[in-house]
Amino acid sequence: MTERKPGSLNRRDLMVGAAAGGLALAAGPAVAGSGAAPRHLGLDQLAKQAEVACLYHCDYGDPKRFAQTLNNINNHYAAYGADPFAIEITLVAHAGGVKFFLADLEGTPWAGESLPPGLFERVEALSKYGFTVRLCETTFRRNKLDPSRARDAEFIAFVPSGVAAVAALQSKGFAYLKVG
Repeated sequence: MTERKPGSLNRRDLMVGAAAGGLALAAGPAVAGSGAAPRHLGLDQLAKQAEVACLYHCDYGDPKRFAQTLNNINNHYAAYGADPFAIEITLVAHAGGVKFFLADLEGTPWAGESLPPGLFERVEALSKYGFTVRLCETTFRRNKLDPSRARDAEFIAFVPSGVAAVAALQSKGFAYLKVG
């Protein structure tokens, strides 16, 4: 286990809080527009909190490939009995991968596209196992996307750079997987 930084949340806090208070998912998916954006994490705040940890790398915008990534993550959790304390899984999204976490695609490089219904709900369902998503600030800045366009969900946070987060997580003991 890694020592916690002041003000940071760990998986146990998140899971205990969700169990005690119930997840807000029952009220429906939170979306941007409320003016809130996911929190920002520095690379030094990324830490391994379970003996087995894996990062999934998503720098692609193909919805079928992303759906397969979600299938793999679900199967990964199933192999550990869906025990959120037995395995930690994080998805790092940058480039085209961030579109899956936007409230809508209007005014983005992906404006002419549509995403399959229910795709984000599948991501939300994984969050009950402690699944987290890290979005690349550099991608948002280069595409002139306001961070408040990202879906507002407790399991989503921004990191300064997606590729830097991938390397930081690997250096902290996360296994690396990329679908496709």
